Amino acid sequence: MDFDALRRHPDLEAPGLVAADAADRLILDEAAAALAEAGALPGPVVVVDDAYGALALGAVDAGAHGVRAHQDPITGERALAGNADRLGVPEGERPRSLPLGPELVDGARVVLMRLPRALDRLDEVAELIRAHAAPDVRVFAGGRVKHMSLAMNEVLGRRFGRVDVTHARQKSRVLVAAEPRLEPAPAPPWPRQARDDALDLVVVAHGGVFAGTSVDVGTRFLLGVLADAVPDAASAVDLACGSGVVATWLARERPGITVHASDRSAAAAASARLTAAANGVGDRVRVARADGLEHLPDASERLVVLNPPFHSDAAVHTGIAAHLFAEAARVLEPGGELWCVWNSHLRYRPLLERLVGPTRQIARNPRFTVTASAR
Repeated sequence: MDFDALRRHPDLEAPGLVAADAADRLILDEAAAALAEAGALPGPVVVVDDAYGALALGAVDAGAHGVRAHQDPITGERALAGNADRLGVPEGERPRSLPLGPELVDGARVVLMRLPRALDRLDEVAELIRAHAAPDVRVFAGGRVKHMSLAMNEVLGRRFGRVDVTHARQKSRVLVAAEPRLEPAPAPPWPRQARDDALDLVVVAHGGVFAGTSVDVGTRFLLGVLADAVPDAASAVDLACGSGVVATWLARERPGITVHASDRSAAAAASARLTAAANGVGDRVRVARADGLEHLPDASERLVVLNPPFHSDAAVHTGIAAHLFAEAARVLEPGGELWCVWNSHLRYRPLLERLVGPTRQIARNPRFTVTASAR
């Protein structure tokens, strides 16, 4: 397969950001024999957390049929479809995208996956495979060595009787798990929840959602001043909503409004719905898995709230924030405001001024800055 033909689009594309790397190639090489067997025997090949389709399309190229795939970001799912077009994969042979659930891994004999940065995400996926894949399933989970830890072996070891480690190649390595245990590990099921006493909120989260069931310090700082944000707005938007803490807080503090929450992550969108429901405001928090605010029309909202991520996979890049700022600007009506919290060292104010409009500082502490940008 021509890995160089793959693109990240519609995700961020920039120098140094690639659609496939050495870890993808190593996973496919280590799984080559298993993929050949899967092509001749019943039982599906499943791909989890493939970034832009390299693993899923590589499995198809190796002869696997009926490949199922799950990518948490909607942009990754769309990149997989675009790359299948680019490579000319026939319609009937293309990987089928499914939610992360029992149907995805049911009866799987081979699972290819990129190791997630969050151990909780790995634990949730590993338990799903343990419970629903075939008894002879083999899991090929790889990543860049600098992002791997021994704790990943331990997480897989709680769900599988055997975990082997391959030799490193081009600073990448693969963990191969087999022999799924008959009983689940003694741990709370996913999703999990916790009460934040200071905010009097229940936070519900799937594995891998930013901050999990806790409230990160930036969001907590933002909530401390958010009561003053466009107080007469009839609705509000929680952009890049994560577990839905901001959306739920707004809906609770402003009983008359509807909050539109969105995140490109399937796990985040599911968690936000659960968090809103757990706090009794599920009827007024409308959650979408979306790339930015693509589901909302231009000039339709008076208040957008944002705690922007600044990672694209493992890379720090300001292009992610710029995309979200531009989306907020598009959706804000004239005179509407974007309230944003950001790590002060990132110095987003000139970017906010350029993409949204006049920006004033609302609050600042040694780590974070909260600004309001008027459209």
